[in-house]
Amino acid sequence: MVMVNGKARELPENATISELLELMGCQANQVVAEHNGRMVSRESFRETAVKDGDTVEIISFMGGG
Repeated sequence: MVMVNGKARELPENATISELLELMGCQANQVVAEHNGRMVSRESFRETAVKDGDTVEIISFMGGG
């Protein structure tokens, strides 16, 4: 079980931040991610594995006026 934006979520074993974003319907170029309290660069989304007990925060950008 992984905590994503404060909610428990089950992910496939060895899932990455990139795969998590796909499951959430988010585009990597429109979000920032924090994994266990550390910011993750977009270049590292495909390499950063999310494991049981981890915490991930996903923040998306919104345009407006």
